[in-house]
Formats: sequence, C-alpha cells, structure tokens
Amino acid sequence: MDTEARTLLACPHCGATNRVPSARLAEDPVCGRCGTALADGHPVTLTDANFDAFVRASGLPVVVDFWAEWCGPCRMMAPQFEQAAAQLKGKVVFAKVNSDENPRVSARFGIRSIPTLLKLKGGQEADRQAGARPAAAIAQFAAS
Repeated sequence: MDTEARTLLACPHCGATNRVPSARLAEDPVCGRCGTALADGHPVTLTDANFDAFVRASGLPVVVDFWAEWCGPCRMMAPQFEQAAAQLKGKVVFAKVNSDENPRVSARFGIRSIPTLLKLKGGQEADRQAGARPAAAIAQFAAS
C-alpha cells in the first residue's frame, strides 16, 4: 500500500490535476498530461478562463499578483515577485493576473488598486496586501 503523502497541483497549461509526492515538490515536477512545469519556482499566468479551476485544484497556497502593463509599481515589483516565487518553490504557488485583460476575476475580488497581492488557501481568500513590496516582504506574506 502506498502511504506517501501527495499534493494536488493544477497544470496552468492544460488544467489537469496532478498528484505529486509532497517530498518531491521542489524537484520541478511536470504535468503528466502535457509536460508543462508545475512547481518550477516561476509565477504562472492565470486568466478569467482558468483562474477558478487552477486555484480550486491547488493543494498549495496560491499567491496572486494583480497587475497591469501600464503600472510602474507593478513593473518594479515583478522581479521581486519572481524572486519570492523562486525562494518558496514547492511550498507556495505564485500566479499573476493582468487586471486589465481579466476584469471578471479582478472585479470578483474587488481589486481597486494595483499591484495587489492576494493569498488563497483552499480556494478562499486568506489575506491581501496592496502596493509594491520587496521580495522578502512578499515571501513573508506568502509563508504566513
């Protein structure tokens, strides 16, 4: 009997739910259906179309950066968000939602200013922060 703990991870590309051995989350697992990286330490892009399915299927907390192309603070925070994602690889899923291109998700969460970070656990909002943050503050927010 297999008693190894497993974590569910949704594929950002094809939407398949993958059961990944928890002890191997930091080893760059790939989707069993399409081969896309599941937890490679880089943020995934979510849209109005795939947001709900992805977040619901995630066994890890999901930290979402709501941003826009024209936003200076968003562009300044992007490398910090990447750095925090790499730091918490295999522990937290980092995602980005372009609020201009995905108004339904942004409206549903009442995003009024950007950048806004939203932490979801079990598909439910657990916390949020508005404004640009350095990598250490993003990682602390994500891990709390």
